Amino acid sequence: MKVLIFNSAEEAAKSITAEILDALAQKPDLVLGLATGSSPLGVYDRLVQAHRQDGISFAKVRTFNLDEYVGLASNHSQSFHHFMQTRLFDHLDIAPENIHFPPTMSGSILNEDCARYEEAILRVGGIDIQILGIGSNGHIGFNEPTSSLASRTRIKTLTRKTLEDNARFYQNPKEQPRLAVTMGIRTILDAKQILLQAYGVKKAAAVHAAIEGPLSAFWPASALQMHPHTTFYLDSQSASLLRFVDYYRQVQENDERRQST
Repeated sequence: MKVLIFNSAEEAAKSITAEILDALAQKPDLVLGLATGSSPLGVYDRLVQAHRQDGISFAKVRTFNLDEYVGLASNHSQSFHHFMQTRLFDHLDIAPENIHFPPTMSGSILNEDCARYEEAILRVGGIDIQILGIGSNGHIGFNEPTSSLASRTRIKTLTRKTLEDNARFYQNPKEQPRLAVTMGIRTILDAKQILLQAYGVKKAAAVHAAIEGPLSAFWPASALQMHPHTTFYLDSQSASLLRFVDYYRQVQENDERRQST
C-alpha cells in the first residue's frame, strides 16, 4: 500500500490522470473500474481534456462501474448511469458496447445477472485499474460495514449513514433508493491496481481505519491492506488522523526524488 498526500485534490487528480494515461499508452484496450461521486470528478475532467486537446483515444477502453442504485431509471438525474454519461462517456470516443454497469433490474433474476457481471469482467481479463472513493463509514462501492471481505457483485441494503449522506440529492425523500447493486470487496481486490481518492476532514476517520486500523468488515476499506498495488491519494485534511503521516510524506518525497534523477 502506498499513501500519497497532496496540497489539494486538484494536484492529486493530476497525478492519477497521468497514471491512467501512462497505462492507456501501454494498453489501448485498458480495462477501467469506475466510481461515481465528487472524488473522481477531477480525474474525469482531465481525461476528457486529454481526449479533446491532445487527441488521446479511448475507443478500445472497456469500463465497469462499481455500483448502481436499484429502482432508478438510467436517465434519472441521480442514477450513476446519468452521472457517468454526462461527466465522462458523452465526451470521449469510447464505444457504447464497451461500457458496463451492474444490473439493477428487479426480480429474482437479479442475482443471476450479478453473477454474469462478474463473468463479463473475467472475459476481458479482469480490471486493470480500479478507481475508488471511500464513504465516511469506510464503505467502498456500496460495501457497507459488515460486508464480507470475500463478497462478489450483489444487492446491498444501504445503511442509515449512507442514506443520510446522500439525502441532500433528493427533494422527495420517497425517491431515494434503499438498495444498490455493488461490486463485492473480493471483486475490487481482484483488480490489478487500485487508486483511491479521499479528500476533506469528513473522510479522515475512514482513511485512518482503512490504512492503519485492523482488518475488519466494520471498516470495509481496510481490506485494501491485503492488495499489493493500492495507492491512497489524500489531502492534508483526510490524512489528519494518520499516526505515521510523517513517514508517508518521507516515502513520497524519496520516490519523487528518485523519479526526478
